[in-house]
Amino acid sequence: MPTPSYYRASAPADAPRPAVSGALDAEVCVIGAGFAGLATALGLLERGVESVVILEAEQVGHGASGRNGGFVFGGYSLGCAALLEQLGRERARHLYGLTLGAVDKIRSRIRDYGIACDAVDAGVILANWFDDDKALHETREFMLREFDADWRFLPREELREQLKTERYFGGLLEGNAFHFHPLKYAQGLARVIETKGGRIFEQTRVTGLDADGPVKRVHCAAGTVTAKEVVVCCGGYIERLYPALSRAVLPIATYVMATEPLGERLDQAMSTRAAVYDTRFAFDYYRPLADTRLLWGGRIDVFKRQPDEIAKLLYGDLLKVYPQLRGVKVDYAWDGLMSYARHQMPQLGRLPNGVWHAQGFGGHGVGPTTLAGEVVAAAIAQGESLPAGFERYGLPTTFGPLGLVGAQLTYWYYEMKDWWRQ
Repeated sequence: MPTPSYYRASAPADAPRPAVSGALDAEVCVIGAGFAGLATALGLLERGVESVVILEAEQVGHGASGRNGGFVFGGYSLGCAALLEQLGRERARHLYGLTLGAVDKIRSRIRDYGIACDAVDAGVILANWFDDDKALHETREFMLREFDADWRFLPREELREQLKTERYFGGLLEGNAFHFHPLKYAQGLARVIETKGGRIFEQTRVTGLDADGPVKRVHCAAGTVTAKEVVVCCGGYIERLYPALSRAVLPIATYVMATEPLGERLDQAMSTRAAVYDTRFAFDYYRPLADTRLLWGGRIDVFKRQPDEIAKLLYGDLLKVYPQLRGVKVDYAWDGLMSYARHQMPQLGRLPNGVWHAQGFGGHGVGPTTLAGEVVAAAIAQGESLPAGFERYGLPTTFGPLGLVGAQLTYWYYEMKDWWRQ
């Protein structure tokens, strides 16, 4: 039976951090030690805020930040065409550009802080599942014209030299993108935060938040943190912590597996180190790992599945693309919860009572979580306004269980459309 998860198994085991006990004071209290919370805390410390506390219910990188595909590239879950239509050219270009800046920020933090996270600077390939070169050319021309993003066209013959399958019909290479071990990166950020004087408490579930008034009190099982500012960064694991935020996101599961080390057999499938995803709505995403494993992810679901079920589903998806890998063993399989907003954009802002929030990154979160941390930190530490355009995307309700049913039915509908188009 596969073991969850490859990332946890292959990341160094940090010494356990203490839980909050007693009364603490801080300038800023960040709830959640995923990418958004860690980026916010580090952004604050880099801007001179001296007293920053992070509270984590489990351990650093426990949620989606330590379980995702490890793709680092521009954009949001909302497609660029919809972003352009909703915001107009100037604001859409600016918000997209901020995600490219976040990619550069992640790359520079890895370099400047010496974070060992298996970063592979080989780009990300969008592989065309459908026999339609016109769609690829239109996408490339659109991204170049509207967003100055120069994605290189890969004719099907060239792509098939890199991805040894007849399943794809050409692709686009986003050369500025890269991939990495997300949990190692999260752990690295945490260590940097601590060297700069930030305090991180694990196994500290927040049980309540008194937010009225100029001073906020965050209650935990065995203590309280009093802070001038509170930032909630809980993503798909927010549960019922704060209703105004909890009801604005859907916790949607996605699945990932890692094969056994393939050795030379990996070359039978891939001769590139780039990460890959495809042009379907219900797409696969995968990348080669340093130890010759293949990490493979896909599907979204509202159901809780066991590792053996996940492995069976994703192994079947793998064989649809690379039948020559039949018989490989799946060593790890796991799930994770993403936070989706109805409008598919991050929810960044400040509630009327002064509580800051950064959530709703599902499906495309690595870059936007870092962007969120930077702009929230700049707002708190330097009084800067959040970038124009984000105010359009507020906290509309997702309707709880009904929303989950709707999300699953929508996924199945588009999955059927992919099948029909194929």
